[in-house]
Amino acid sequence: MKTLSGKIAIVGGGSRGAARGIALALGDAGATVYIAARTSRNGPKPADGAPGTVEDTAEEVAARGGVAIPVRTDLADDAQVEALFRRVSEEQGRLDILTNSAWGADFMPVWSTPYWKLGSQIWRDTLDTMNTYWQTTVHATSLMQKSGGGIIMHVTDNYPVDVSAYRGQILHDVAHEFINRLVRGLGKDAKKAKVAIVGLNPGFMRTERVVMAMKTEEIKKQFRFDRSESVEFIGRAAVALAADPKVIRKSGELLWAADLADEYGFTDTDGKVPRFDYSAVACCS
Repeated sequence: MKTLSGKIAIVGGGSRGAARGIALALGDAGATVYIAARTSRNGPKPADGAPGTVEDTAEEVAARGGVAIPVRTDLADDAQVEALFRRVSEEQGRLDILTNSAWGADFMPVWSTPYWKLGSQIWRDTLDTMNTYWQTTVHATSLMQKSGGGIIMHVTDNYPVDVSAYRGQILHDVAHEFINRLVRGLGKDAKKAKVAIVGLNPGFMRTERVVMAMKTEEIKKQFRFDRSESVEFIGRAAVALAADPKVIRKSGELLWAADLADEYGFTDTDGKVPRFDYSAVACCS
């Protein structure tokens, strides 16, 4: 059953990672998915050579019977974000779902570098990353409230006991705290517009960059790669939330994919519900 048939979605960062998994799951569920990210076959590639483009993801959705529209968009650029939402409004007349996991700052090469040696570019990249969440939230809410409501899901990174526990690198930490405060702070007002805003937390995903980093069995053991999950697990969490007619009650909450699997009854692609070992050091998101 296509639980999201007729729904319109924008997936920010959809060229790879969590967003690619979300796009696949939304497409499987029958939504029309606009895949928005910087990496296109006709543009510059990531410095680290990570695979994936908006066209690749769109073709993968289509190959599974879904409908996806690739849109090369720098979500840190206000004008491009405005153009994206205007296009969706003109072509579809509505927006029901926004997910965002666009992330411009690459912290892994400088994870252990003292903050005074980081330089200014990583700071600007962090600000750009935070701007994507603000701009997409504002535009999505404006469009959704005109068409009866919707759901905004921002992918974030927390620990289950203390969501504000330090994440190991200062700018990585600051950006995720921003996302969390945005979700919590806007959750109540969003309800007035019939929009649910939630934070969505995966475990340790087998993203393209994670797979690139797991070069030896020793590294895999260190990071408990055996307990990792596919990127489609968080996608199935997004589908479950988007299909819940009472999801507005969760607006302002920070949610975990594994908890949602227990609540809604879905599994990962292998039929299991992965439980990440948070005592392991998270890496390479």
